[in-house]
Amino acid sequence: MTTPASLFKALADDTRLRTLLLILQQGELCVCEIGCALDLSQPKTSRHLAQLRQAGLLQDRRQGQWIYYQLSPELEPWIREILKTAARAQQQIIDQDQQRLQAMGERPERQAVCC
Repeated sequence: MTTPASLFKALADDTRLRTLLLILQQGELCVCEIGCALDLSQPKTSRHLAQLRQAGLLQDRRQGQWIYYQLSPELEPWIREILKTAARAQQQIIDQDQQRLQAMGERPERQAVCC
C-alpha cells in the first residue's frame, strides 16, 4: 500500500514525477521510450523505474526483449487524483516530453490486447 509519505517521496524527484506523468498520459511505455522522451540514459531510466515500482506506483510486463511500464491498477483514487492534478500543472513539460517521444524512430510495437 502506498502511503502519502512514500508517494510524495517518489514524486519529489523531477525524473520520477515526469516519468509517472508521461505514463499517465500514454498508458504504457517501455524503458527506451521513457529514456528518449526524458533524454535520459538507459541505466538512469531503469533505476528510477525500479524505485517507482518498489513504491507500488508502477507495474511492468515483459514482451519479448521489451519491458513495458504502466501505472499500477491497484493505485487508490486519491493517488490518481494527485497525479492528474500534477499533470495539469506540468502540462508544458509533459508536452515537450511527448514531442520527443513522437520524434523517436523505431518505437517498439505492442501486442494487441485480446479478449
